[in-house]
Amino acid sequence: MINNTEIQRLHRLIVWGRWVVVILLWITVAPLSIRQLQPEIVLWRSHFTWIAVRYGLAHHRTATLGLSLCIGLTTAVLVWQSRNILMGFPPEYQKRLEQQVRYIRQQGASHPLWKWVINNPSQN
Repeated sequence: MINNTEIQRLHRLIVWGRWVVVILLWITVAPLSIRQLQPEIVLWRSHFTWIAVRYGLAHHRTATLGLSLCIGLTTAVLVWQSRNILMGFPPEYQKRLEQQVRYIRQQGASHPLWKWVINNPSQN
């Protein structure tokens, strides 16, 4: 029998994992992208127009891609987490969580998530 608290713990770990990835992107990729856009940012501060922003981003495609990745992934995690909070888990996601908990139980203590999902350290 699958315990609902175990499913909640696994979901909490997934949420934490997604936010860790987002934070790592903002710490690593965003500063590099902004550094590549530094000459354009100086221009934007003195003569801001949307055309200048458009051309600046068009001519620095790797910086644009990096910032788009950061913004896109942040937005995706926010929408995903908001949907789960407001409407609950979709049935497919709930089923997948249950399957993952079963798999973790089946592998036992050798599974890396065992101590956080099944054998919660806060219970000891």
